[in-house]
Amino acid sequence: MAKIDFLVVGGGIAGASVAATLADEASVTLLEAEEQPGYHSTGRSAAQFSEIYGNAAIRALSRASRSFLFDPPKAFTDQPLVRPRGTLFLASEAQLDTLAAFAALPDVAPATQMLTPGEMKLICPVLRDDYIAGGLHEPLSTDLEVHELHHGYLRQFRQRGGILRTDARVSAIARRAEGWRVTAGAEEYEAATLINAAGAWADEIAIMAGVPPIGLQAHRRTAALVAVPAGVVADDWPLLIDIDENFYVKPDAGLLLLSPADETPTEPCDVQPDDLDIAIAVHRAEEAMALDVRSIKHSWAGLRNFVPDRTPVVGYEPGVEGFFWLAGQGGYGIQTAPALARTAAALALGRDLPDDLAAFGVTTAAIAPSRLRPPASAH
Repeated sequence: MAKIDFLVVGGGIAGASVAATLADEASVTLLEAEEQPGYHSTGRSAAQFSEIYGNAAIRALSRASRSFLFDPPKAFTDQPLVRPRGTLFLASEAQLDTLAAFAALPDVAPATQMLTPGEMKLICPVLRDDYIAGGLHEPLSTDLEVHELHHGYLRQFRQRGGILRTDARVSAIARRAEGWRVTAGAEEYEAATLINAAGAWADEIAIMAGVPPIGLQAHRRTAALVAVPAGVVADDWPLLIDIDENFYVKPDAGLLLLSPADETPTEPCDVQPDDLDIAIAVHRAEEAMALDVRSIKHSWAGLRNFVPDRTPVVGYEPGVEGFFWLAGQGGYGIQTAPALARTAAALALGRDLPDDLAAFGVTTAAIAPSRLRPPASAH
């Protein structure tokens, strides 16, 4: 059994991107429990790139990912990773103070402009006059091509000599003096470092390895596709999102994608859409817009995984040599993947954070596993 440098558990965007980055200078094997990588979260994401979405740590990682997403390496993909799609945050009269507070944040203000209801209707004519009281427009956000990004990393990983194993669900992990022995599928693997990028199952992997969990909670996020109103062309509409994130609406291949932006706690599983959540999405969208939804064309659900402070967990577990966390990306894993992959690879190799990432405000302290541990365990 050949010993490898890094064994990455989880073939979604987090695992694929860090595996590809590390494979440039180390031996790496990537384990995916399902028949195809990215089945539970990555493959169900209707991602948007926005530099002002999420908390401060997420926004820094997004800013640091922009250059890769907008100008990827030539060999990475032959398709653009982004497509123009602004974002319009909606506020009712009762939400104007929330909108103003968000607009005033130092890294939000330069990227946005406040709009009157009349200006908002020029962008999206079906917005209801009796609902909208103000809006905040982010014109330079974009759609993200999730499949191209994910498969670009997988392709890069293979080109760099990485080994991908699918149908390789981890069933046992043992700590050895020289590293880790992992049983997955019908095979055993030995690695100096185990990278836990297992998404909703990351705490289960940790417990299997004898490492305390980080309090990861999986949440269901529901989406549905409905028809555009007759006679209306919606292709150029922005992503429309309630400032309190109670719902969002997004054009999608000639239809409208609706979501109640639900975060229903759930056990890690092959999550399915809930009829009540779909009905809530339709109701909230119809309150804000002149829509008359008669049928659902398609619906689905995905998993979003958070620790209590809603910030990713990236780094070595204190006191456990060779166990590395890459978990808790929530709904931001796609747009932060380039920066998180480079951050994780640097830390896994025992290096400092790259200067260009630090210049965007990325800090290792904000994402370190030690922040979730009692003070004594960090020493």
